[in-house]
Amino acid sequence: MTDAQPEVWLRGPVEGFDPLVMPIVHSLLQAREDIETLAASVPEEQVWLTPGGAGSVGFHIRHLGGALDRLFTYARGEKLSDEQKAFARAEETPDESLADVVRGTNALIDKALAQLRGTTAAELLTRQAVGRAGLPSTTHGLLAHAGEHCTRHAGQAITTAKIVAGLAELSRRV
Repeated sequence: MTDAQPEVWLRGPVEGFDPLVMPIVHSLLQAREDIETLAASVPEEQVWLTPGGAGSVGFHIRHLGGALDRLFTYARGEKLSDEQKAFARAEETPDESLADVVRGTNALIDKALAQLRGTTAAELLTRQAVGRAGLPSTTHGLLAHAGEHCTRHAGQAITTAKIVAGLAELSRRV
């Protein structure tokens, strides 16, 4: 018998959030749990490896936080700062430990959760412009995409870690 909890979305509503943003809250909390679990199992020498040119574990986790921050900025109706643009350009740079990358990503998840806590149903259909081209979206569209984008990159980090570990095991056998 396992004492593992069900996925976050199966644990019920999280207090303090409008029900219409609850799926996004669940996505962010699930991504946080997934990357924290992953970080405990990935050796540092494997964090920045790019098997077959795929993004590294470090990239996927850093990008998860950076993209989340950028999408939530657009959801507030704001433009990206120079710091956010620089962060995006440096997401693949292997300059931190996995613990530091996870810590930074968790801080961005916390910031996003604080924004979601203050988001009301009345704001969700507000039109928002995305990127330099000002592509059309809504607050809800941006927030929903941010949630699914986070879970996608958490999953990619998990898969990449398994591939890198498998390649390491294979090379030990040869």
